Amino acid sequence: MEDRVTDSFARQGLMRTLGATLEHVGDGVARITATVSEATSQHHGAGHAGLTFALADTAAGYAALTVMEPGFEVVTSEFRISLLAPARGRLVAVGRVIRPGRRLIAVAADVHGEDGAHVATALGTMVPVKPAPASQND
Repeated sequence: MEDRVTDSFARQGLMRTLGATLEHVGDGVARITATVSEATSQHHGAGHAGLTFALADTAAGYAALTVMEPGFEVVTSEFRISLLAPARGRLVAVGRVIRPGRRLIAVAADVHGEDGAHVATALGTMVPVKPAPASQND
C-alpha cells in the first residue's frame, strides 16, 4: 500500500510544481508538506488558498487510497475547506479517512503552519475508480 501511494504521488505534476513532499502514509492517513514560496503566495505574502486547498485535497485523497483494494484509484467528488489562518512557512497537511466505503469514502484534512497556526480544516468525499487502460500512445 505504501509503495502504491508513493508511486502515485511521484506522478503528481501539481505536487512537484508546489514543491510538496509525501512525508507519511499509514492505514487511512497521509501527511504532505510544502513550504510557502513566492510562486505559491498571494498578494499579502501568505500562502495562496489554492496551495492550502491542493495540499488538503491531496492528503485526504491519498488517505482514501490507503483503504482501497489494489487496482483502484480515487478521485475527489466533493471537497469543502474552511480557511482559518494565514498560511506561512512550512505547511503540513494531514488527511484521514472518516468512513471507508465501497462507493464513497468520507475524508477530512487539516493544514497547520510551522508557526503552529491551524491554517485550514476540510471535509470531502472520494470515489473509487478503476483506472482506464494505458493507451498504446502513452
